[in-house]
Amino acid sequence: MNLLIEEACRAGARLEKACEVLELSPRTLQRWRDEDGIREDARTAAARDRVPANRLGDAEREAILQVINQPEFAPLPPSQIVPALADQGRYIASESSFYRVLRDADQLKPRGKSRAPSRRRPQPFEATAQNQLWSWDITYLATTLKGRFFYLYLIMDVFSRKIVGWEIFERECAEHASTVFHKAPLREGVQGWELVLHSDNGAPMNLKGVVRACLG
Repeated sequence: MNLLIEEACRAGARLEKACEVLELSPRTLQRWRDEDGIREDARTAAARDRVPANRLGDAEREAILQVINQPEFAPLPPSQIVPALADQGRYIASESSFYRVLRDADQLKPRGKSRAPSRRRPQPFEATAQNQLWSWDITYLATTLKGRFFYLYLIMDVFSRKIVGWEIFERECAEHASTVFHKAPLREGVQGWELVLHSDNGAPMNLKGVVRACLG
């Protein structure tokens, strides 16, 4: 192909046009004609081997590894270690340098001892008589208006299945639940702290006002 282009150029054709006909770029042709083939890196060996001025030394990298593997820092990422060191008035390197050292040392994965997963079953309760275990919940009561509901607060004794307290309100809140729980123990003649109250994990069941009402 090189010979064809040289022949075309001797006949008066332009190099660019000859390369275009052969679907070849002039730069590729120039590389083919280079006696040394593809040229190597023209930089001097000193320029290629030059070490960046801000590169961490071996002592600095070792200091970083010692710090991040201390018990207090082992579970933490560099984004938390560097500010913690700053609070102590210590600066070893930047956060990005910490990450580079961790990557080079193959320590980017979670470090330190991980806590074993816990599988604790809920404590079971059993009622052997009345007024030992109560259960309560809130349910919706539909009205004649579409999208409008009332809320039924209901407490039941688990042993006897007796409804020991109930109220209907226009909205769902901790204050209404506290009112129901304040009246029910008085009506049944028991102290709130003598009862075990069961419920699901809904938000209204976990409010502090409800807990205070049950324990009061």
